Amino acid sequence: MKVLAVDIGGTKIKALATGQTEPRKAVSGRGLTPARMVEIVRRLADGWEFQAISIGYPGLVGPGGPRSEPGNLGSGWVGFDYAAAFDHPVKICNDAAVQALGSYEGGRMLFLGLGTGLGSSLIAENVIVPLELGRLPYRRRQTLGDVLGRRGLKAGGKAVWKQIVTEMASKLMGAFVADYVVLGGGNAKLLKVPPPGCRMGHNLTAFRGGFRLWGLDGVPVLGADHLEAAAPATEWRLI
Repeated sequence: MKVLAVDIGGTKIKALATGQTEPRKAVSGRGLTPARMVEIVRRLADGWEFQAISIGYPGLVGPGGPRSEPGNLGSGWVGFDYAAAFDHPVKICNDAAVQALGSYEGGRMLFLGLGTGLGSSLIAENVIVPLELGRLPYRRRQTLGDVLGRRGLKAGGKAVWKQIVTEMASKLMGAFVADYVVLGGGNAKLLKVPPPGCRMGHNLTAFRGGFRLWGLDGVPVLGADHLEAAAPATEWRLI
C-alpha cells in the first residue's frame, strides 16, 4: 500500500509519498487552518500515487483525530473531517510520536523533538507512549517547552540552550530509564555533537514513522470505508 506521510510543523508542512525520495515543503504558520492544510498538501502531492494518508499533528490526538488546538497554528483542527477533505483514509498521530516511531531501533527509547516547542515520546518494546514533557516546570515559572523550544533558544542564545539540552537530556534519560535518547526536530541540527547517551534524528524519520503508522495497531482509521485497513506488519501498540 502506498502512503502519503504529512508532517505539520509550526513553520513548515512537509510531505513524502511511498517510493519517492525527496520531500516537498511549504510554509505553515499561525494562520494555518486544516482546510488550508488540505489545499497545500494536495498541491505538494500533485503527481504522486497514494492510497492512504498519515498525518503528524503538533498537539494531542484522540480516536476521532485532534483533541486540542495547536498553539502555533490557526484554529478549527478539532472536529475537522480529514478523511472527507482528502477523500482518502487518514491516520493521525502526535507528531513527536510519529518521529519517534521512525527513529526507533529497539530497546527503550526516549524521543525529544527540539522545534517550535518540545515534542516528546517514549517507545519501549514496540509500545509507543506519547508524552507532554514540555509542560513540566523548569525554573522561574518556565516550562521545559519554554527553555528547550524556539523561545528559549532566542532568549538565552545558542550556547546556553545547548547546555540546557545536554542537562535535561541526561536527566530525562535517567528518569525514564531509557537506553538512549533521540534528538529530532528542526533545531537539533544546532547540536554538532550529540550529548552523551543521545543520537541525532534524521529529517526523513518523520516520514518513515508515517509509513510505519499504517502497520501500527491501535491508531483509528478515519474514513475507513474508503480502504480496507492493512494488516499490521509489526506488532506495534499505541497507548
